[in-house]
Parts: sequence; C-alpha cells; structure tokens
Amino acid sequence: MTESSSNAQSTVSQLIVDREACLLAPYAMHSADTSGRRYPEALHRYRGPFQRDRDRIIHSAAYRRLAHKTQVFTGEMGDYHRTRLTHTQEVASIARSLGRALRLNEDLIEALALAHDIGHPPFGHAGQDTLDKCLAEEGGFNHNRQALRIVEYLETRYPNFPGLNLSREVLAGQATRVRDARRGGSPLLEVQVVDAADSVAYNTHDVDDALEVGLIELRQLFKVPLWSAAQRRVRKSYQDIAGDELKRAVLHELIEWQVSDLLEQTSRAISSHGVDSVAAVNKSPRLVRASSPIAEQKREMETFLHAHVYRHPLVLDMRREAQGYLCEMFERYSVEMRLLPAWFQSRCAREGVARTVGDYLGGMTDRFALQEHARLFKPFNRH
Repeated sequence: MTESSSNAQSTVSQLIVDREACLLAPYAMHSADTSGRRYPEALHRYRGPFQRDRDRIIHSAAYRRLAHKTQVFTGEMGDYHRTRLTHTQEVASIARSLGRALRLNEDLIEALALAHDIGHPPFGHAGQDTLDKCLAEEGGFNHNRQALRIVEYLETRYPNFPGLNLSREVLAGQATRVRDARRGGSPLLEVQVVDAADSVAYNTHDVDDALEVGLIELRQLFKVPLWSAAQRRVRKSYQDIAGDELKRAVLHELIEWQVSDLLEQTSRAISSHGVDSVAAVNKSPRLVRASSPIAEQKREMETFLHAHVYRHPLVLDMRREAQGYLCEMFERYSVEMRLLPAWFQSRCAREGVARTVGDYLGGMTDRFALQEHARLFKPFNRH
C-alpha cells in the first residue's frame, strides 16, 4: 500500500484522515487527497504524508546548513541578526498561525515553510547574484529552483531513491516560487499562506536586525507609514514607553497587525468567491492577500529598506567581498575539478562542470565558503 493509493488506509492512517476531516476546512489540502510521491512508498504507521515531508526536510543536511547562511548581514556584524534558519523558523511560526485560524493543513504548511529557503547559497542574495552570473550559459542560478534540485536530487539520504522524495504537493508548492515554472490557476491555500508569512517575516525582521546592528536609527522609521501606524497603535495601550521597549512593542504589533489583516481579508475572499474545495481555490484569484492600505505601506517599507539597509555602504562592501570570493572559487574549481569532493567530481561528466561547481558552492555555508577560499588562495597571497 502506497501513499498514492488512498482507497485502502491502515488503521492509524485512517485516524489521520478522520482527524483532518473533523478539523480542516473543505478548501484545505487533506492528506487523503495527496497525489503521492514520484517513488511510491508504503504508508507510515503513524505519520501522514506531509508530516513525513516535514521530518525529512528537518533532518536534511541542506536544512541544517541554513544555520550558517546569512539573511542580510554577515557574522562580522554580531550574532543577534537572523540567519536563514531562524528566518525559516519564524516564517513557519507565522504561517502555522495563519493556517490554524483558516483551518488549513498545518503539516503541509510547515513542510512548505521549512523548505522555502533551503536553496539559498552562502552570503544571501549577493551569493545568488554571483552564481547566477557564473552559470549564465547554463540557465543561471535561482534559489527557489535550487531548492527543488536539492530535495529532488542533491540530498542523498535514502537508499531507494535520490533526493527526499517529498510529496507532489510540496514540490508543486515550491515550484510556484520559480517564476518561469508557474502554471495556470492559483496554488493551494497552504502555499499562499507561506508566501504571505514570508513577506510579513522578512520586512519586520530586517528592520529589527538593521536597528540592532546600527545601520538605521529608530527616528528614521517615524516617517515610514507602516512603522508610524504601528507605533500609533502601540501608543494607544502604552503611552509612556520609549527606546528599546518601544521598538520591541512596535515590532510585535507589526506582525500581529499584518497577520490579523491577512486573516480578515482572506476569510472575506474565501466567502465572496464561494470557495468550498481545493479545485475552487485553483480557479480563484490569489485569496491570501493583504488589504490595499497595508499592501501599499509594505511597499513603502520595502523601498525604505532597499535605500537605507540593503544599499547601505557597509552591506555593499560585504556584498562585493563575498561576490569576489565566490567568483574566484568558481573559476578555480572549474579549472581544477580534482579540488572538488569525490561525489561532485563523479557528477561533472553527467551534469557538466559549471553546474556541478554551482551546486557545490550553493550548498556551502558562509563560514565554510570563507574557509575554503582561504584554503584555496591564502597560500598564493603570502608574499
């Protein structure tokens, strides 16, 4: 009996099906309706298909490496700011809160959230831009597409199949994040919820990190509409707080306010479009969306972050240094393939040298990339 055959359920599997039938909305993705996996597997005795997806992602090497991959700032600027792992956990937390309130499949939501950034290379978007240029003649490099490559092929944890053999729902959800792989119709509501949670998390937490490392000051945010509106909301309950207390309260309010807005708007959209099934979700426009006022204020916040944080001279200096390191390593590995680990050397003939080098560099953490660069080039720079 496989996960793609939902007619005959084991006793424990039937308990999962019955539980979801009681708890989940008809427009949620139920485990009983999964399309299964590319490589059929026997049903698990006590875990549903999306629970297994979540567990496989958590136990993957690529997921663990997120702990040492930066979001915006490098470790040289302190240890308070987010890594890709902490960002991923925060996205999962927000997404699960949204999903529970909307009666969606939380196991599927968590699996999607935990996998959404798993394809990021070292040094954040600077690393992605560099590898995209290095691989321009091979189709480029995109972290969303790389996440699929990792879970479908690069992870080697099981003897019976390559990759993690995740459910088709998780793979399809990740594919919606790849611009040139999108298909007609809206994705599952669980997918839409993770996308919305990602937006809430990175806007709010990039502000928090930038304040902590001193790239911006609190007074600069008073002119940013989303921040100033959240601050006014805080002041209604706490009139006398200031400084760090005010900052923390506003950051909390930003998340609470945006999540509440998403729930209100989504519930209204589900009702107005008469959505009562997964098929109806697919035929509807995107349902998980912020209200127009908050959406506009979020765009203004992103403009502020781009101008004052992502383009800050210190960030740009770190970006240039990191990009230089990756370029040098890409060129060196491409010429001297013997420097690659044996498993990657064996793949060069089949995958091509450039793509194989890109896979190796893309899987590195920031710390390991710096160590490898020193190992490869420091001996040549002694004099």
